[in-house]
Amino acid sequence: MNEWQKDWFEMFDTIADQIEGFFLDVALDVTEALNGMVEFSEEVSSHLNSALVDEVEQSLTVLVSPILEAYFGIGGAIEDITQPVTQTVEPMLKQHPVCSGCRHFHGQYYGESMLVCGMHPYGVGEGAETCPDKEAVNWGVFSRSDDSELW
Repeated sequence: MNEWQKDWFEMFDTIADQIEGFFLDVALDVTEALNGMVEFSEEVSSHLNSALVDEVEQSLTVLVSPILEAYFGIGGAIEDITQPVTQTVEPMLKQHPVCSGCRHFHGQYYGESMLVCGMHPYGVGEGAETCPDKEAVNWGVFSRSDDSELW
């Protein structure tokens, strides 16, 4: 083979090596750029997700809060309206007839012990016919002890 042919093939090999190196460098640069874009998109996605979750949570709170307030308000109003009946009937059923109609009557069981009222936790003494601390129940159906509106 002639010398010029050998030089020619060496030149092609050198060009091929340089082109291969160029494409490897380009591939590395593109990979780095894509990794950077992926990291950026993950950050943007994270921020959007947290913003949307906060927005949805606030919207649900705005929608659900009035419903819950109305529900619990009605429960308190029903309890206040039925209070004269429960304070009149329950003492008779619980064997505390002296406490019938008293606004201090509680009559709830805590474990096995009943709290009769704040003045006489276990009720007035056996055989007592009156209570010195008895105050009549306010029979106004739509009034409360703190004179605030029910609704």
